[in-house]
Amino acid sequence: LCRGGLAERLCRLQNRERSAISFWRHQCISDGTIPSDKSGVLIVKILEIFEECTIQVAICQQLEQSPATLSPEDAVINAEEPILKVLFTRETAAHLKSRPQDVIHIYPPWQKLLLQNADVPVIMNTYFSQKVLLSEHSEAREKTYGLTKMLIRKNIISLAQTFRLDDLDDKLHQGSSDNQVPCASKTHNNGDSKQHPSALSAVNDSLLEMVERQGAVGWREVQVRVVIQRVYCLPAREGHRSHTQGHKPLLSNGGMFCRLCLLVQDAYGMFSEVQLQPLSSTDDIEQYCRRWEGKSCCLAGMKILQRTTRGRALGLFSLIDSLWPPVVPVKFPGQSQDSEMMTTNLPPPSFCYILTVQSGEIHVEVDEGEQISNLYQPPAVHGLKEILRIDGCNERCSFWAQVLYQRLQTKHSVPIDQREMLLFVTDSTLQNVAHGIPKAVAVSVTASCVLSTEIIEALSAGSQLVFFKDALWGNGRIICVERTVLWLQKPLLCWAAGADLSELPGPVRLDGLDSTTQANSICALRGTVVGVNESTAFSWPTCNRCGNGKLELCPQDRELLYCSQCSEVVTAPVLKMQLEVFLSCQSRSQSTVKVKVWHEISTGVLCAVRLDTYEVQSVLGKEVGLLNCYVHSVTSHPNCVVLEEIVLL
Repeated sequence: LCRGGLAERLCRLQNRERSAISFWRHQCISDGTIPSDKSGVLIVKILEIFEECTIQVAICQQLEQSPATLSPEDAVINAEEPILKVLFTRETAAHLKSRPQDVIHIYPPWQKLLLQNADVPVIMNTYFSQKVLLSEHSEAREKTYGLTKMLIRKNIISLAQTFRLDDLDDKLHQGSSDNQVPCASKTHNNGDSKQHPSALSAVNDSLLEMVERQGAVGWREVQVRVVIQRVYCLPAREGHRSHTQGHKPLLSNGGMFCRLCLLVQDAYGMFSEVQLQPLSSTDDIEQYCRRWEGKSCCLAGMKILQRTTRGRALGLFSLIDSLWPPVVPVKFPGQSQDSEMMTTNLPPPSFCYILTVQSGEIHVEVDEGEQISNLYQPPAVHGLKEILRIDGCNERCSFWAQVLYQRLQTKHSVPIDQREMLLFVTDSTLQNVAHGIPKAVAVSVTASCVLSTEIIEALSAGSQLVFFKDALWGNGRIICVERTVLWLQKPLLCWAAGADLSELPGPVRLDGLDSTTQANSICALRGTVVGVNESTAFSWPTCNRCGNGKLELCPQDRELLYCSQCSEVVTAPVLKMQLEVFLSCQSRSQSTVKVKVWHEISTGVLCAVRLDTYEVQSVLGKEVGLLNCYVHSVTSHPNCVVLEEIVLL
């Protein structure tokens, strides 16, 4: 909020108002008496109650007095006093729990509003109100009525009626009997829903209208019809873990608890994120994506968790922006229904409601049998070459790519489950490029991106073709963040650019080491060994069957090695050796090129080295073949490149 602006002043005023109301009610409860000061107090007797636009409207008659000796039924009514229409907010109504025949004391500063062409004055600012129990008979009646639920008539006023549109939705024109819903402060359980089938009968198509009408406490009696644009998982905070799972572990991404979420859009183009229950398995996310994305569903039993804006949730709004503008005309209150007007020049959404399910109630009815909605926008699949040429920042992109190499970022101060992972990928559009664009790019997978167990196991097994859906592109990097989904199989619906991008034209080629090579990239290297760092060289034996590098001395024969994984004696161990060698490379003749190589990998470098020892002279002058390397660092002062030999998946 702008400092000193109207919005900031209004926010402070509302905070002071809420504090004053809470303090006044607490004082009344503590004293247990009606305030003695009756100056300016309006005393009314309720005749009828109904609800309209989240406001409780009470038709009342003013009383001259409310003697303590009389019950509300016997209170004196002045027939000459006009009927009053008293407005109570949702919070005040929940506090009063009023019924017809109740006597209410309304304390200043209440206000009387006189409307043109209306005979009944309207009483507003009724925050300081108190229901009066004038006798033991009334208290007994209150206790009896408190155990039963009261049906309050709701006058549903649609946005179409408010804006006087011609195309009124017939679904919203229902009789008053259909709009009778239980009014109670307690949460309905499943049994209550079955007892009141009409509570879920009304279907609306506007998220904003439901939020404005039902308020922050949520809605149960009316459903909202929306289209599921995206299905994904979000990491769940500690306080949001579900207790319904008992001791069974929830979906986990390296120990991270996750929650199933939907990004939905209504007929007016408005978006909301719906946070549902935790999943029992990470692999369920792909199943929900295939079954639900693009389908229409009805939401009920929702409550507002947060109203967020573009500045507070850049990741969410980058996904919303990728789905904007709508591909088909949407409804637009107050404007004519001209399709051209409703698909062009529409401002992108500036806010979004985060919805969650009411405690113990989940009502998301997806019609999986119906066709894909026309409002649905499947991910637009592009080649990596096209993505690298995008000028924008924080743009969502989807692509197929072959994963060549994965590497966990080694930041020792950060826990392993919170570290970023680098996936080096390529596709046919990069492999076919001669110059100017790298043949492999790094995709950074942040800790907040939920990976399924299937993806993690597949990448550990070898090179995989992976579909990256809704990754984030900006500042020359591709990042998998919250709301990014990785698949191993092709989605049923996608907008592909050109031919199939998943097939590589031949063997994978990497860029050679040159002056444009940057840190945290992979490249191919040729050169001549000109030096060896003997102080960092070391070797260790490994099992020739399973590759276990932690061999033990055999208990029966201390001269032999024993593998605990194979549970057998290792008679022919494989010796692994690490060396740091300095190379002379024509592509970077002015730079010191230091490469960490491995014995088992670099047979070309160490072909003259015996397994138990080595001679430096046998390595110097050796020509290094085409080595695949990861670039640790590139510095100009001193002019040095540090690399590590790697094996592609």
